[in-house]
Amino acid sequence: MPSDRVYLAVGPRVAIRPIERRDQEEFTARVRESAELHHPWVFLPTEAEEFERWSARFRTPAGEGYAVCDRETGELAAGIAINNIVRGGFQCGAVGYGAFAHAAGRGLMTEGLGLVVRHAFGPLGLHRLEANIQPGNEASRRLVQRLGFRMEGFSPDFLFIGGAWRDHERWAITAEMTDSRTAEQA
Repeated sequence: MPSDRVYLAVGPRVAIRPIERRDQEEFTARVRESAELHHPWVFLPTEAEEFERWSARFRTPAGEGYAVCDRETGELAAGIAINNIVRGGFQCGAVGYGAFAHAAGRGLMTEGLGLVVRHAFGPLGLHRLEANIQPGNEASRRLVQRLGFRMEGFSPDFLFIGGAWRDHERWAITAEMTDSRTAEQA
């Protein structure tokens, strides 16, 4: 792993760190390479100006952005965001994510999102994470299921994505759910 980066958590194959402005070139190139993988589920920034607008939310209290990096090469394998963070009695955020094509199908996203979940429930002090998944996005559904998220409902016309209001399944995990999974595995 490159030594000039600060990693928040390290797993066997990936590490997570904050997304930085200097990631723009690699990130947008990876998004362009991954257009077929992401369509029609997610629309990530493909150009420098889009990246700046998109990543600006991670410099506010309501958002956190993470680069999932391959430990061997330091290359970006995925991007994960915690959006709409609400503090106080809620302590919740909504996760969004996109793996990059060169890293897809290798379990790196599962490991990376697992690190983000632990970071969210640890240092960030969140209690709940939600994942809103479009019906038919089987890869995303399997990802959250592997990590212990539970389906909580269905919301028609929930998010505006790709020029239209899209239906979404609502999945969530709480800190207590991860504590019980850890206890079961011990």
